[in-house]
Amino acid sequence: MQPFTTLTGIAAPLPLPNVDTDKIIPARFLKTILRTGLGKNLFDTLRFNADGSENADFVLNKEPYRRAEILVAGPNFGCGSSREHAPWALLDFGIRCVIAPDFADIFFNNCFKNGILPIRLPQAVCDALAADASLGPNARITVDLERQVVVRPNGDEIRFEVDAFRRHCLLNGLDDIGQTMAHAPKIDAFEERRRAEQPWL
Repeated sequence: MQPFTTLTGIAAPLPLPNVDTDKIIPARFLKTILRTGLGKNLFDTLRFNADGSENADFVLNKEPYRRAEILVAGPNFGCGSSREHAPWALLDFGIRCVIAPDFADIFFNNCFKNGILPIRLPQAVCDALAADASLGPNARITVDLERQVVVRPNGDEIRFEVDAFRRHCLLNGLDDIGQTMAHAPKIDAFEERRRAEQPWL
């Protein structure tokens, strides 16, 4: 998993409430167990018309938001079914951070496990960041996980809280497997010792 330390990128405003995981990645695209290739179908029903053409009014179909790395979302983002494909699709599109007033719990947890930083901030602050994001080419926001601040385009800093263990894992690029592999020398030593002490196993 790619470490998350400091990200300065284009922020896209998507201040819709209750965007569920089926909106993020519709069920018909969940036939893969690969984490790649899902970005093209991110927000499919919002991004594309029935004939497959782009919906020109949707934010991620506009410049500069096609290259967005930060999403400023509405309340209850990621509600609905507990599909891990939702953060996979966001990450494959290029989104590394989602800022919202609140998140559905399972989606929130899945983000951390897949290298996305979800940040909870008050509605009024999210509204201000969405206004910043509406600045188009100047909609660049910095997210500094080490210092736990979001830096607005005008330089103002907004502090956010994140669980210390999850922060450690993101800063070091450790998913569940990476956390286990960090203890590989101790695991190897235990297995060697057990083979010597209990060769019949």
